[in-house]
Amino acid sequence: MIEVHGLTKRFGRTVAVDQLSFQVRPGVVTGFLGPNGAGKSTTMRMMLDLDNPTSGSVRIDGRHYRELAEPLKHIGALLEARAMHGGRTAYNNLLCLAQSNRIPASRVTEVLDMVGLSAVAKKKPKGFSLGMGQRLGIASALLGDPEILMFDEPVNGLDPEGIHWVRNLMKALAREGRTVFVSSHLMSEMALTADHLIVIGQGRLLANTSMADFIQENSRSYARLRSPERARLEEALRDEGFTVVEAEGGLLEVDGASTEELGELAARHGIVLHELSSERASLEEAFMRMTAESVEYHAHAGPRWGMDQPGEDRRGEGG
Repeated sequence: MIEVHGLTKRFGRTVAVDQLSFQVRPGVVTGFLGPNGAGKSTTMRMMLDLDNPTSGSVRIDGRHYRELAEPLKHIGALLEARAMHGGRTAYNNLLCLAQSNRIPASRVTEVLDMVGLSAVAKKKPKGFSLGMGQRLGIASALLGDPEILMFDEPVNGLDPEGIHWVRNLMKALAREGRTVFVSSHLMSEMALTADHLIVIGQGRLLANTSMADFIQENSRSYARLRSPERARLEEALRDEGFTVVEAEGGLLEVDGASTEELGELAARHGIVLHELSSERASLEEAFMRMTAESVEYHAHAGPRWGMDQPGEDRRGEGG
């Protein structure tokens, strides 16, 4: 288990992390979300004692990271895949980590095979693609067979097969009772992977809840109906006290009602339905709604997006 208590980090007058407290429990995949500049990377670095907090503390299974004699056997982390020594082979990079934590050399071969890098074990990571570098970083996190794992953007640079593999890996680790903490900007992938969410904005805790509850509490769920007798259907819905929103394509949207009760209402009135479906917001929509006030920079696409405006000279811009 990871326990964060009152964690604060200041850089001069800037507060990057502000009195952050939460627990990451074993047996589930916990997603760590927040806009750019929210303090996610700083928080994860403080968890691993790479940055010193201004105040507060982090405990890994009841101890500070610096108190762990062989830390890789307790917690494995992927924060920056490119942190590997470019002049050593993939095998030797992992072997050095293994020797520093009294991990058998045989484990290096095991994790290289586990992440699909056995064929390039003798090659240097400076020539690796981004996806291969990610796999090597994941191998280093798994090296000590730890009970706690932290991943920052683990699918960055991976192809669809690699993304699917990482997703299943994290779920499998959680099923084994391990603590899995993962940060990602890919909302669609997080929705398929995480069971629990911790959301921060401007360094402060915004949510600590299950995936299902987060979406339900921060998004709009509604039913969609389409009928050749739209006027009659709308009148019947309003007579029953439902709030009806007219949408494009002749659709009606109704909040706070199940498809079952709406279907029964239409049947009672003898109204033909061509469509009756339940719509639920995505994790991305819920996340955008919750963090709207915490986004550091807002971009606005104008009507001539991507086109030079009159009088502009772009010759000096870099790609």
